[in-house]
Amino acid sequence: MDLTTLHHTLSQRRRPEDVAELLLPLLQDHLAPAELATLQQAAANSLRRNVWQYTSMLEEFRQPVGADKQALKAVELFEYPRPAAPGTASPDYGDPEQVRQLLQELSPRLAKNLGHSNYLTDRLDRKGRQAAGLGELSRRRYNKRFRALRHLEEKLQQLVFADRQRRLQMVSKHGFAHEISYADFSRDLFSAAFIAYYTARCNLRSTFTNQGQDRPYDAVADMLFQHCRAGRPPAPAWWAIAHVYAAPPVLAELPDAQKGQLLGRWTALLQELAEVLRQIWAANTFRRDSMVVKQGDDSSTWNITAGAWNKARDNWINLLYALGMEFVLDDLCPGKVLRLMAADVVFWHRQTGGQLDPNTVVWAELPLPWEVLSGPAHCTRDTVAAACARAGLDAAKSGWRHAPTKSCRFAPPRSSSTA
Repeated sequence: MDLTTLHHTLSQRRRPEDVAELLLPLLQDHLAPAELATLQQAAANSLRRNVWQYTSMLEEFRQPVGADKQALKAVELFEYPRPAAPGTASPDYGDPEQVRQLLQELSPRLAKNLGHSNYLTDRLDRKGRQAAGLGELSRRRYNKRFRALRHLEEKLQQLVFADRQRRLQMVSKHGFAHEISYADFSRDLFSAAFIAYYTARCNLRSTFTNQGQDRPYDAVADMLFQHCRAGRPPAPAWWAIAHVYAAPPVLAELPDAQKGQLLGRWTALLQELAEVLRQIWAANTFRRDSMVVKQGDDSSTWNITAGAWNKARDNWINLLYALGMEFVLDDLCPGKVLRLMAADVVFWHRQTGGQLDPNTVVWAELPLPWEVLSGPAHCTRDTVAAACARAGLDAAKSGWRHAPTKSCRFAPPRSSSTA
């Protein structure tokens, strides 16, 4: 049973109908006729069945542009070929760590400290170059090398930022699905099928609407999950499933050690995200009372980070309950982070009789979540429940105090133009 292609989809952004198409030959001998018909319906609009076999939507999460141009120019100017050792791959300058390593190797050759790249204060004059043993370099050659290192450092910063955004976007969509190893993924056929299909559903792009977005857990996902719960040998891969679907029935199947491991990972991610959110908030002037985006707002960075925070928070709360540690929320219950909304969507919503989303009222009233996590502010689940009650929301059903309940409503896969 080769599930390699299916495993690759976990780090891609393949459409659910195309993943369903991949599942058909794997599952057709294991499904009842009605179940097979459901899966065939989900695959009806797959690219394989499309006469053009083409989609305008990217099937990968956007990859950062590497630093090859800047790195190769620096290597050329420093006459530093860095020949690869026999049997080793060439340097990958799309990897921030390899770019940083190159800078650490080249900077001492110019008596330059990493990060000190100001043209006015950090360049050496002739006496400084002579004192540093660089007297043989003309000012022109020294300046070219200094400039090359400066450009490479700037590119490294951009690469680190873009790499982080890609990682957080993946987390905001499907949790830790992209980190599931092939060994864990391939342990059980139906577990692999559920993970791949549900991940594809999670990765769907948001639609332009004044209504709610579709839930990823649809009838096909439920059908596959019920096969996992049936417990046929081999045992379901609950550990792998929990990386993308940390629902109570899944966590109940895990030993406490694995629950604790996942809790630690989500806690660490929340701490990382808290600092990122703090920096973005300080660099912008968002309208907290409406969360309507305005000119100059970095909405893309904020919305990706907010999505990752909410995903991490949901899984963190689920794991606290699974471990019997929900008492933590009596002292520490940071709220959700609201995304910025486009002004035209808000206008459309109000034109059709809608009012300000009550979630925005709760968001504006509660302490900022990163201040709660780091200590200056205090927020408990009772604080959250009271704020939700004042806004007319059910704290549990709206996801403010518990992770939201997953819907099992079947929605036919959307076409590639809206996927």
